[in-house]
Amino acid sequence: MSAAPARDRPDNAALIAIGAGCLIALLTFGPRSAIGFFQLPMLMDTGWSRDEFAIAIAIQNLCWGAGQPLFGAIADKFGTARVLILSGLLYAAGLALTAVAPSPFFLTIGSGVLVGLGVASGSFGIVLAAFARRVSAEQRSFVFGLGTAAGSAGMFLFAPLSQALIDSYGWSDALLVLSAIMLLVPLLSFALRGNGQTRRDLKPEIEQTMGAALREAFATRSFLLLTSGFFVCGFQVAFITAHFPAFLADVGIAPKWAVISMALIGFFNIIGSISSGIIGQRVSKPHFLAWIYIGRSIVVTVFLLTPITPATVVVFAVVMGLLWLSTVPPTNALVAIMFGTKYLGLLGGLVFFSHQIGSFLGVWLGGYLYEIYGTYDVVWWLGVILGLFAALMHWPIRETAVERPALAV
Repeated sequence: MSAAPARDRPDNAALIAIGAGCLIALLTFGPRSAIGFFQLPMLMDTGWSRDEFAIAIAIQNLCWGAGQPLFGAIADKFGTARVLILSGLLYAAGLALTAVAPSPFFLTIGSGVLVGLGVASGSFGIVLAAFARRVSAEQRSFVFGLGTAAGSAGMFLFAPLSQALIDSYGWSDALLVLSAIMLLVPLLSFALRGNGQTRRDLKPEIEQTMGAALREAFATRSFLLLTSGFFVCGFQVAFITAHFPAFLADVGIAPKWAVISMALIGFFNIIGSISSGIIGQRVSKPHFLAWIYIGRSIVVTVFLLTPITPATVVVFAVVMGLLWLSTVPPTNALVAIMFGTKYLGLLGGLVFFSHQIGSFLGVWLGGYLYEIYGTYDVVWWLGVILGLFAALMHWPIRETAVERPALAV
């Protein structure tokens, strides 16, 4: 059996870029995924309400979503490394301000606006678009899975790290340590130099302006369905990230199980993300996504209808971890299939903006409805219903390139 042609394998520069990008995804996803551990100690010290905390984290998700298309467009035109340097600086500043915030307003500016923009300029959309330009079309789903798995590793590592820092130094100093760690992002960014013209896949692409690319995307039914469905992913995972530790405390589960559960979600998400990248190369991506959302709804339903014990928390975390960000590789791969990679940072960012609108509502409604009803049950069940809605949105998506005029000479 002959070896694959060299051009079908990533070169050394691509492998270095993928390695650095995975580390960046780990760092940018880690602290914000552990934010739920800071809620109760922060509120106990400051006297702020869960609603005020939820508003700040909801704003973070909204800034993340609104900023990603903008930063994606900047990366497409001026280069990924410049955007990643900005990411590390914004993220570090936001965590530092959160640590010393004297009021909910400054909490919202730090943890909400600055951290949100820091994540937006260094998260999956930016990193995966850079990956897509360095590998062949056949390899994209797999490397998207690697990048997503790296973010999951951040969740796995930063959950126990954050809790250990809180236990040892208090929540404020713990945030300052995380702030310092984020300054590693600019150092890693140089391996991802390049912009939308940096492509390994040398198939010709139609010459388009950014405005024409946007008009084409919003006229494509499958893109709109994909964008609508990804809203649900954000709603579900952001609600759990921000409120699951407090939810477990409310039902009498010891705090250590919150740490264990979030770490398990992160660990099994590594497996789920890589598996998703591999499976997405072999089956219908839209149908695969539909089954992921159906699976999430089933998992949450079973969890809520059974007695909540440490054992059921562990089982929930393992299964939900497998499904957690398994949506990301096939979603980004579908955008690349439809439109190519020239404006992938921008168009993938727009899909992700929908995800973050869902994240905003999941986090905010979690805090707002808790203050009204004293329980998170309403938001849990809303997430179940939305999972079924997302499955319906994804099923008719066409996994094909958009029809275009003849390529410009």
